[in-house]
Amino acid sequence: MYLELFWTFFKLGLFTIGGGMAMIPLMQGIIVDQKHWMNEEEIVDCIAVSQGLPGVIAINMATYIGHYKKGIPGALVATFGVVLPSFCIIIAVVEFLHGVGDSRYISGALAGIKAAATGLIAYSAYKVGRQVLKSAFAWILAAGSFAAIACFGFNAVYAILAGIALGLIGEAVKTRKSGKAGGGK
Repeated sequence: MYLELFWTFFKLGLFTIGGGMAMIPLMQGIIVDQKHWMNEEEIVDCIAVSQGLPGVIAINMATYIGHYKKGIPGALVATFGVVLPSFCIIIAVVEFLHGVGDSRYISGALAGIKAAATGLIAYSAYKVGRQVLKSAFAWILAAGSFAAIACFGFNAVYAILAGIALGLIGEAVKTRKSGKAGGGK
């Protein structure tokens, strides 16, 4: 199982271009659909926790899933697997870029990679949103958070904290209403 954890996350780290957010749909497909290590609800929880913690989401998710499957040794193996390819590739790319200097072809290729990564991140947001946004309240929170961050420059941490507070308040109101409705009969 440790070798399978390492190899799975090594391949994800090696073949995913665009960073951790771009890796989410691929990771979700492998972990949920192919390996059946988690179900849809568990992977959404993993994404939420991993996004809310400091650090790179891909590394956080690998650590979370590794720990979920095999405890601390599994977390270490999965984390090492996802980090190792990036470490080696970054060293090679820096050496290469140092050698070619300011080439317009390299700049064009990097611009294309950025565009593709943006598309992968948008797809990831769509896929996660489709699974999570199941009520009008959730849609309003998501739209409000997006507007606060994208349009008004709010820090994402404040949006997360506001979402927690509003979610707790909404749940308390819903519980109170259902308690009154049940108690009045």
